[in-house]
Amino acid sequence: MVEVLKRLSEARGVTGSENEARELILDLAKQAGADVSVDRMGNVIAVKKGRKDGKKVMLAAHMDEVGFIISSISDNGMLKFKPVGGIDQRILLSKRVLIGKNAVPGVIGIKAIHLQEPDERNNVIKQKQMYIDIGAHSKDEAQKLVQVGDYASFDTSFAEFGDNKVKGKALDDRAGCSVLLEVLKESYDFDLAACFTVQEEIGLRGAEVAAWHVQPDMAVVVEGTTCADIPDVPEHMQTTRLGKGPAISFMDNSSIANRDLFRRMVETAEASSLPYQLRENTVGGNDAGAIQRSRSGVPTVVVSVPCRYIHSPVSVMDLNDYNNTVRLIKEFLKGCETR
Repeated sequence: MVEVLKRLSEARGVTGSENEARELILDLAKQAGADVSVDRMGNVIAVKKGRKDGKKVMLAAHMDEVGFIISSISDNGMLKFKPVGGIDQRILLSKRVLIGKNAVPGVIGIKAIHLQEPDERNNVIKQKQMYIDIGAHSKDEAQKLVQVGDYASFDTSFAEFGDNKVKGKALDDRAGCSVLLEVLKESYDFDLAACFTVQEEIGLRGAEVAAWHVQPDMAVVVEGTTCADIPDVPEHMQTTRLGKGPAISFMDNSSIANRDLFRRMVETAEASSLPYQLRENTVGGNDAGAIQRSRSGVPTVVVSVPCRYIHSPVSVMDLNDYNNTVRLIKEFLKGCETR
């Protein structure tokens, strides 16, 4: 399980360039016994036919991650770039990145503090002032390695550490993808369509297409969500807390949970003696926002694995939360067989 998480986390798949993550997911979904396909948008749709005729349940987790796209190459070989997805520009300096299909290594830089004016030192350096250094001496030399329009991802190694914790990039939402792959190993009475979606980070685009294709009777979205149980954050602003179990959402900026599915998810956790928490914030959004508006409407609920420091070079997750999310989704789906 941890090995799959590691492979998913380290796979590169910035929004719009999910190829490496998609190929890995295709292979793992086939190993789980699913019939897999890729739609025109690039979503992976993995289907397990049910033992009986009946409803169709959709699971969704997005495979894309935040990152960058190269916008220009300077005469001195430095690369200018734009963010893809929501990234806090304050955390970018000196971060390692990998660029393009050949994973060209680079470092995000800015002029040294010794050369900055006093007013520059007292202000947050803006992303537009930064560049990526790939060690090239000229534009011609850089263009042999990198082209305008190439994508860049954070260069982060996955690792276990501390008390049953893991750290790595893109846990939003490779954690969700890993959950879906575990759930796919089971069989159910109904048809199960696990959708690994693209372009969530720039507007839930893949999920909209996937939902129209699958035409589900209901959907469960599995996310990696904000966890802010850290010093100086008031308790009511922490959203979720590491180690307290999967987080069930009642609403966010993109969707409102179907009240019956929300209730059933909570009841499933309690009946199975699984720890859970409510996502105590309504900011942000996820694929549920597109899925629930598909066709004539799809009843939808969201369950998330709490992750500290999402949308950054490295996030932190508790393996107990992950494992309990897998158990909760499996138990919930078993309950769907009797309804």
